[in-house]
Amino acid sequence: MSNYILRIDCPDEVGIVHRVTGVLYKHSLNIISNGEFVDPRQGRFFMRTEFAPAKGSGSATAGTSIDELLQELRSSVSAAANVELTQPRPKDIVVLATKESHCLGDLLLRNDNGELPARIQAVISNYDRLQPLVERFEIPYHHVPHADMERGAHERELLATIGRYQSDYLVLAKYMRILSSDFVASFSNRCINIHHSFLPAFAGARPYGQAFDRGVKIIGATAHFVNEDLDEGPIISQSVIPIDHTHSAADMAQAGRDVEKFVLAKALKLVLEDRVFVSGNRTVIFD
Repeated sequence: MSNYILRIDCPDEVGIVHRVTGVLYKHSLNIISNGEFVDPRQGRFFMRTEFAPAKGSGSATAGTSIDELLQELRSSVSAAANVELTQPRPKDIVVLATKESHCLGDLLLRNDNGELPARIQAVISNYDRLQPLVERFEIPYHHVPHADMERGAHERELLATIGRYQSDYLVLAKYMRILSSDFVASFSNRCINIHHSFLPAFAGARPYGQAFDRGVKIIGATAHFVNEDLDEGPIISQSVIPIDHTHSAADMAQAGRDVEKFVLAKALKLVLEDRVFVSGNRTVIFD
């Protein structure tokens, strides 16, 4: 029996949960997990429900097609609702990297071990340094150099290479180039970045040098969707670790790399499992 994931994002009103669960009950569908949230500032309702056929009920929709069930669910909410009905599946991703290997290597290992509901289709980099690492996992590696190229021309080559794959998401695993707004617009809420800082603190260059100079007692990392504003996209996951005065900037950078790996993997898993809603520049996450 296949599971299904229902996602609803709509203006809040009385009775939504009752109406939606009534449709599922009518078709002998058993709710496995359910999460709901109302954003009081926007008056907006969010719901993620995973369900499956009740034991002995036959097909997932008990004689009703998926399209018919989706239409019935939409009618039970409102015309202004965003309603999605999908089955869990491995998502296809393309990874962009530059020279640092820690986040990329972690994703390659997790992908190889089946820890992520994903298929890494390819890795693209503006340097060839990481090619031997990627090829150990028998994944295509594309070197798209940027030297002596105008940014627009380089991004067109990058887009052409990405376009060879029908990817669901683009993951920036320490891809150290600023992307133009036109490029980012091609991957709205589908491009995930790991930032080596607990945003909004220490954005931009030299985050660990800045943190060292400031004498901070914690350092962290932030995974977020990429938008046209540098390092200001909707945040998906963050974490911090304690440090003290004995840590040099190099010690902090090493510790930071460990946090970055964890945070990026966590964020990616949440997105791949359809647990993340984007609401303006914020996220609603059902973990």
